[in-house]
Amino acid sequence: MSQEQSINMSDISNKESSNRYASAICEVIVNQEIIEKINSHSLPKGDIIAAAKLAGILAVKKTHELIPLCHAIPVSNAEIEIALPKNQEDKSVIKIISVVESFYKTGVEMEALAAVSIAGLTIYDMTKSISHTVELKNIRLLEKRGGKSGDYTTETNL
Repeated sequence: MSQEQSINMSDISNKESSNRYASAICEVIVNQEIIEKINSHSLPKGDIIAAAKLAGILAVKKTHELIPLCHAIPVSNAEIEIALPKNQEDKSVIKIISVVESFYKTGVEMEALAAVSIAGLTIYDMTKSISHTVELKNIRLLEKRGGKSGDYTTETNL
């Protein structure tokens, strides 16, 4: 007996608009050579921080085109913060944090998650000529506010 599968976008037509907020994180594991090239501004493709931030913001604006059932959301704010490691370990962690805000009928969690993911992939793209060992890890929602499901905050140390 076959079971029919269907795909449906959430119906938000009767929902009230409200302030929506979400933040997410991605950790990019790189080697010390990459950190040194970032700090000395000697990467072959140029300013990695500016490129990754721009890519993250573009991902926020295009999330509905990347994730099939996401609504196109009028974003009022998108911020990407990229923190380079301060230690001299063998492997280092670059932390990417996004903040997305909107006044709309549905949340912006997917936009925040898309932002850190695409910013991380941009870092990978800009450093793959140095090493293919770059890893994106721990992509996750940090916080969301607004909406019927209420607020959520992860209990994690950044």
